[in-house]
Parts: sequence; structure tokens; C-alpha cells
Amino acid sequence: MHTKPPTFSSRWLAFIMLLGDLVLPVHAATYNLAKEYSGPTFFDEWAFYGQADNLTNGDAQFVSAAQGAQDRLAYVDTTTNHAIIKVDNTSTVAGLDKRNTVRIQTNHMFSIGSVWIVDMLHVPYGCSVWPAFWSKAPTWPEGGEIDTFEGVNMVQNNQMGLHTNPGCKQVQPNQTTNSTWIPSTDCSVQANSNQGCIVLDPDTTSYGAAFANAGGGVWVTEFAQTGISIWFMPRAKVPSVISSNSSTIDTSAFGTPTANWPTGGCPMDTYFSPQNIVFDITLCGDLARPPNIFSQTCPGVCYNDWVLGNGSNYNTAYFEIASMRVFSQSGTNTVVSPNAALGLLGSASRQILTYIGALFGVGLVGCLFGL
Repeated sequence: MHTKPPTFSSRWLAFIMLLGDLVLPVHAATYNLAKEYSGPTFFDEWAFYGQADNLTNGDAQFVSAAQGAQDRLAYVDTTTNHAIIKVDNTSTVAGLDKRNTVRIQTNHMFSIGSVWIVDMLHVPYGCSVWPAFWSKAPTWPEGGEIDTFEGVNMVQNNQMGLHTNPGCKQVQPNQTTNSTWIPSTDCSVQANSNQGCIVLDPDTTSYGAAFANAGGGVWVTEFAQTGISIWFMPRAKVPSVISSNSSTIDTSAFGTPTANWPTGGCPMDTYFSPQNIVFDITLCGDLARPPNIFSQTCPGVCYNDWVLGNGSNYNTAYFEIASMRVFSQSGTNTVVSPNAALGLLGSASRQILTYIGALFGVGLVGCLFGL
């Protein structure tokens, strides 16, 4: 779970134009449905963090499953059968207190040879809001991290990325035919203050109000022996094999991915192990709070002017999830038995490195936000 980008400078726009003709080979792979999270049972196999955000220094209190249900911060809407994960937008928060919100992760892990597809109608956005949909191994950074969706404050584009032990790199040429912006290519948590190897989606319907106004969309994350690929599909472009909830998919039918990290620069077996999938929404924190980032899209001071008060600032700070479906490559079973407690403890060290980057305004902060 990391950051997001800002307004492009002219030098980056020029660089983007050079990427327009790059095309990656597509590797055919067939996958069968292994696990589905949807409807009334959506939350049955997730672990709730249930404590203050001591991972990214957010002004957030992550609730337990019981409190999430009671306060309707994590529940299934009985009208739509969609899962809702949200920030408390009804309580008044006084000075020095934190606002309630949600962080959950799957009890099961998913190994190489998996694809996860999430269908969402709404993603969180707003000043001080830092949402993410991502995955990680239990003892981060060992085993790697895959960021499928992430942003901060009022940015307009989704950012994807990897974070690993030293040695994993994004090889050139990169990415897609749609002028994707690639601010960094070293995935190591020890490089550039742990900014990771990141890819910015130029499609503004991939984040914020534009995502909801377009009817939402789908992200596909392929965790394969040949590399990691992410596709974003706005609602109007979701293929029938996904919209029909088919039990079998072929990722070669999805075309060129929005982001791709081939194994040539980052051998999967070396840098990645089975992943827990995570949804979370924190507030301010090491990436949304710094004044040089916050002021790019929001007025005032992150905590004082947004977290404090009556909560109406958070009316748009929620995920609405139709389903998350996990597939395994044909002939395999990539679902690994639950390890919720170990996985929840395993991400703290990652956040310390994130905090260092934010403190010194380099790499993770300076590069991602074009400063």
C-alpha cells in the first residue's frame, strides 16, 4: 500500500508520449475459479485489523469485525448485495482522537498461478483519504507486495506498484499502448526510500468521482510465473467473460495490461510468495499528510481541517464491492490455508520504511508527486 501521483509536468508529458507505441507480448493462460467473496457472506473469511493505524501513522482507528458491523463501516447492503467498506462519516472527532475506519485481509493466501478480479462500483476518495486494494506476503518485505489500486486525497489517477527485497526491477520496454507513466523501475524497499516500481494509469476513470460516474469498473491482477500483470477495465469495457461471472478465464483475451512486470527483471519464485489480499482506508498518514503533497489537491491541514469535526468530509470515503473472485491456473490449487494472525503482524516493518521516505521528502514522496 503506497502512494499516488499528481499533476504532470511538461517534462513528464513529453516522456509519456514516447511510451505510446510500446507493446508487450501477451501470454495465454487459462484459470479456473477457486474462491469467491460476494453477497451476504462477503466478510466471512477476512481478518479485521482491529487497532489504531500503527503501520502508516494514519489518523485512523481500524475497527474490529463486530464494531464494523455494528457501526455499518463493514457490511453488505441488503438491497444490492454489495459489500461496503467505509470511513465513519457520522461521528464527531475531537482533538487528538482518531476516526474509525476499516482494514481487512483475506484469511487465505494465494500463490503464483493465481488471478484475482475485483468488481467495484465506488472507491474511496477525498481530502485526507488514503485507500488501497493490494496484497502482501506475511513477513513483509520477504515475499513481496502487489499494489493494484491506490491513491491519496483528490488525485485523479490510480497507481499500481511492486515492493520487494533488493534485486527486482522493471525491465524496459515497459507497459502498455496507452501512454502509461512509469516514475520508477526499482522494486526494492531499500531503493529510493521504498517508492517501489510504480505505474500510473492515465485513465482518469480509474480513481475518484470519475470512477463512480463511469459506473465503476474491474481490476484484474495476474500473479503468474511469467510475471505480474494488472488490467483496469472501466465498466463500459468489461468483457463478457468477467461480467457473466464465468468460472473459467483466459487472461490472453484481456489484451495488453495496464501494468506489467515480467519475470525477466524479477524472477517470481525469488521475490514473491503467497499473498494475502487487503482492503484498507487510512487517513492522512505518511503519504496523504505531508504539506507538499496535501496542498497539491486539498486546502488546509490534513488532520486539523479534515479528520476532526463531524465527519461529513467522508461521505465519499467508501468501497462498494460487487465481488472479488480468485482463480487458479488450470490443474493447480493456489489457495493456501488461513494465516490471518501472522499476516496482520507481518506488515509493520514495511511501514517504517514508508515513513522514512515521507519524512525526508525523497523517492516515494518527491518522485511520485512530481516535486
